[in-house]
Amino acid sequence: MSLPPVPPPSSLATPFAAPPTELPIRQIPGSYGWPMLGPMSDRLDYFWFQKPESFFRKRMDKYKSSVFRTNVPPSFPFFMNVNPSVIALLDSKSFSHLFDMDLIDKKDVLIGEYVPSVAFTGNIRVGVYQDTSEPQHPKLKNFSMDILKRSSGIWVSELVSNLDLMWDKIEVTLSKSTSASYLFPLQKFLFAFLCKVLTGADPSRDSKIADSGYAMLDRWLALQILPTVSIGILQPLEEIFLHSFAYPSFLVSGDYNNLYNFVKLHGKEVIKRGEIEFGLSQDETIHNLLFILGFNAFGGFSVFLPSLIDTIASDSTGLQEKLRKEAREKGGSTLGFDSLKEMELIQSVVYETLRLNPPVPLQYGRARKDFRLSSHDSVFDVKKGELLCGYQKLAMRDPVVFDEPESFKPDRFTKEKGAQLLNYLYWSNGPQTGSPSGSNKQCAAKDIVPFTAALIVAYLLRRYDSIKGDSSSITALQKAK
Repeated sequence: MSLPPVPPPSSLATPFAAPPTELPIRQIPGSYGWPMLGPMSDRLDYFWFQKPESFFRKRMDKYKSSVFRTNVPPSFPFFMNVNPSVIALLDSKSFSHLFDMDLIDKKDVLIGEYVPSVAFTGNIRVGVYQDTSEPQHPKLKNFSMDILKRSSGIWVSELVSNLDLMWDKIEVTLSKSTSASYLFPLQKFLFAFLCKVLTGADPSRDSKIADSGYAMLDRWLALQILPTVSIGILQPLEEIFLHSFAYPSFLVSGDYNNLYNFVKLHGKEVIKRGEIEFGLSQDETIHNLLFILGFNAFGGFSVFLPSLIDTIASDSTGLQEKLRKEAREKGGSTLGFDSLKEMELIQSVVYETLRLNPPVPLQYGRARKDFRLSSHDSVFDVKKGELLCGYQKLAMRDPVVFDEPESFKPDRFTKEKGAQLLNYLYWSNGPQTGSPSGSNKQCAAKDIVPFTAALIVAYLLRRYDSIKGDSSSITALQKAK
């Protein structure tokens, strides 16, 4: 397979060089249906009858196009102010337009047309909802990147010490039972670790936060996104009670205020930097810190790490043995970011897991102006103001780019060809070869997330000779001799 031309590593522009004029112009297929009835029908397909991946696949097959019009939840009856109509982008080439800030406006489209009340964030509109053209966006984005840069000195030590606590507890549980659920221990580990490295506040200084901080974040996060996600409870109860209306912020205001006051009291150094070095108010600093902590970091890792652990713990192909060999023979005696330079297979497994199971499957953007959008085989006219919806699970399984796109190939991102494929790994709202900045919307943690995940894999396979389990529990552990 010959890959499309690759852009310079720092580019966030579309990585496909063929100009739209070389492709046939086509009207965008698909339909929004009758008012209210069309969105309701699509919503039921999306959440109930088909589920998201099948929802998009069936329409792609029906219209013979990876670009088409459809509706995505939330919708009628109690979201009258939300327009669910989108242009779906399901291939690498069309999806990559979402990274072009000359074409795409990202104002208030984090989870589509639906925007949770700003009361969830103290009536502060946090940076992730701001477009790059807004004057406050560069300050907030640069602040988030500065947090990550300054925390690098304690990142690995805090990661390892908190992993030790988590896996010690799992071992104790497993010694008394045939299996040990790790989902709550994982979240508790993530909260303690991320709170320390991102906000500078140590949860151990407040027993209530140390015990329940992760649950507070869970509830706060869940109430914001429930109308847009499927959680697999009995239908039609899920449709009636979770997807029909927005939940009010007062239900979690107590949790949020506890977290706010904790960071205000114990994260003074980071807050002061936000105020002095980036010109933010104390409120702006703390609310943005909590969003980065809760929505971006804690929420993202809580979704991604179980799928990564499942990949390793459920392996029956010999992959675990290869990863263990690499983790122990390469990277030196002490784990660190430099260790990963020699752990090519471990990094590739992390990237492949991100490709197949991105923590945020949907990316949105609104057309800043009229423009022509191209897929691999056609060009489409997009009008100013239309909302684009990219579904990453299909865009990163594009057969034009990836061999055997539905298969998990642990070494896919190794060697020279693997390095090229990183241009089409879009999990971070940009290619893995891109560079986050105040002028784009790529995730500030684009590098540190896969590095952290790879360190966790290396840690586990240095600690254990064998791990067995799935995406929610561990059934057997054999300590390293």
